[in-house]
Amino acid sequence: MAEAGNVMNYEEFERLHVVRRLRQIVGNWWKVQLNFTDARGFLRGVPQGKFFNPTNKVCAFITQNNEGFKDCMGTARQTTFANSESSGARAGTCHAGFSTLTIPLRIDGKYMGCLFADGFLMQETADEQKRQLRTYLKGKFPNDAQSLENHIDSLPVMSRKELEYLTELVDVVIEEVVTLRKTLSESGERLEALSQELSDKWDFGKMVGRSAPMVRLFKLLTKVCESDATILITGENGTGKEGIARAIHFNSKRKKQNFVVQNCGALNDNLLESELFGHVKGSFTSAIKDKKGLFELADKGTLFLDEIGDTSPAMQVKLLRVLQEGTFIPVGGTEQKKVDVRILAATNKNLEQMVKDGTFREDLYYRLNVIPVRVPPLRERKEDIPLLVNKFLDDYSIATNAPRKKMARECLEKLEMHDWPGNVRELQNEVERLCVLAGGDAEIDGELLSDRVRSKKEEKFPGLRVDGKLKDAIEELERKMIYDCLIRENWNKSRAAKILGISRAGLIMKCEKFELDKHDDYKKASGE
Repeated sequence: MAEAGNVMNYEEFERLHVVRRLRQIVGNWWKVQLNFTDARGFLRGVPQGKFFNPTNKVCAFITQNNEGFKDCMGTARQTTFANSESSGARAGTCHAGFSTLTIPLRIDGKYMGCLFADGFLMQETADEQKRQLRTYLKGKFPNDAQSLENHIDSLPVMSRKELEYLTELVDVVIEEVVTLRKTLSESGERLEALSQELSDKWDFGKMVGRSAPMVRLFKLLTKVCESDATILITGENGTGKEGIARAIHFNSKRKKQNFVVQNCGALNDNLLESELFGHVKGSFTSAIKDKKGLFELADKGTLFLDEIGDTSPAMQVKLLRVLQEGTFIPVGGTEQKKVDVRILAATNKNLEQMVKDGTFREDLYYRLNVIPVRVPPLRERKEDIPLLVNKFLDDYSIATNAPRKKMARECLEKLEMHDWPGNVRELQNEVERLCVLAGGDAEIDGELLSDRVRSKKEEKFPGLRVDGKLKDAIEELERKMIYDCLIRENWNKSRAAKILGISRAGLIMKCEKFELDKHDDYKKASGE
């Protein structure tokens, strides 16, 4: 929403997962449709001639007609203006006779628009509202009124108590969304400056993102790249740990020296020892000449040890010596060699738990974990998916010297809903696959998506309760929102409380109530 200084970007607002959850819950429980209006009373999406997914046949019929659509626009504007002075939810009726519920969106007291729920009837006035609907339809659409008669009798009807539940549910979501928008607005200029600084200074390659977890990661990297401290990079497969390591090296004072990579899980102990430390001629059957190891090749530069958690106890002892003293002995040799190498290590395993289990040396763990860097999985930063998709579309266009393709909105939405267990790497492969299958088409349709992505349609919000007692479902949604916020904020309860719009003490009480604990979450994420 440019007219408000970009404080409320409704396109981003629409893509927020909590908003999509809200729409699905409300649609499944009550068959009620939710729309947004800006401060001027315009329904968002109207410039493209669209109305936000009417959920009943009568509303769909009315909005498909130009005259009926104008009536809906008029109701939205009148309701919005009436709501601009309101401090809370307001119930009313639309031009055709449907009940409405509006909740204002405010940032720093400034009215930004409202959330608009309609397409339902109230239990105590349902008969009168049906008569009003019939009168409206006969007056506006005399030729079609009879065909809509059966649909009028099947319209969703809500009790006063259900309307209170709906208001409570919407309030919970809106409070988080408005708080989040406010936080982003307040720090917008600072983040924009940071993004520019990072883009000027860093070559992140495939590391793309403006989500809160990625901004925190980038800020940390700007602090550690000039240091010679050992860094342990943790994260799931496909999150870009090697890309992070390269970015650290090429923005350090060692950038003109070698950056050497070794996957510790790819070789057995004997081969890995020879690769890392080198060997002397005759030390084993195929050692026909002296060979320098990677530590020696990386002297004055950086050595990246990927999958460090896959090393054996014997190898861990040898690595510890290099880290402590900077010396090693080649395989079959007797003379020590000294090197000046910065070590960057990475793993997708829980080394802390491996230390407790006795499968990883505690002293080596603390030597490696001088500066911990966690790369968030894609499911924790889904706001970055559109940015990543655009980058991969650009990459494909450049690589194939073909016109850049466009992702259909439905297709992008399904990509955003997928959990991406393979993370950024899996998303990149999916986008490349879509580009190939689209052939000469300029737009990529959702039907081309892989089955594992497309099959999420019926389970759009896995694990979310959409039936049973409403009180339990609201608590479940509240727990989910708190948990997601804590994950995004790396379990910093002060920041999470600010974003959620509650006190830190209140957040701690809710964490106790919902049994949310960082340690338990870490164990769960590690597959224990």
